[in-house]
Amino acid sequence: MYSGRQGQWAQRHRRENCHVDRIVLEGMSFSGRHGVRPAEREHPQEFKVTIELEADLSEPGRTDRLEDTVDYTKVRAIARQAIEGEPAKLLETLATRIADGVLALPKVAVVTVRVAKRPASMMPIDAAAVHIKRTRA
Repeated sequence: MYSGRQGQWAQRHRRENCHVDRIVLEGMSFSGRHGVRPAEREHPQEFKVTIELEADLSEPGRTDRLEDTVDYTKVRAIARQAIEGEPAKLLETLATRIADGVLALPKVAVVTVRVAKRPASMMPIDAAAVHIKRTRA
């Protein structure tokens, strides 16, 4: 016969099974000089970056303390440094730099990065984009 302790088990199970919380920074815009062709590096281009990260957000949900979560400003700074920093030929390289930086932050388990630009040589086009997903090893 069931002892009636399901409430305690269900409550504990919900706390322990909190693995799909996400933080999303959408449509960040930065200027950079990236591309294979010299013309792409001569003039700054606009790059759009979206980052989605997975982390257990149950603690900051209870405490309301910044130090218990992933600081959005740090995530944005990583993206900005990658786009405004050292030139790269490929969007794949930029996305990987961002993903590596975000995964180095405490609490981040998984990161998905989208980097897009509108190359003049491919007009008309809404965007050329790379979308990668990386998991903490």
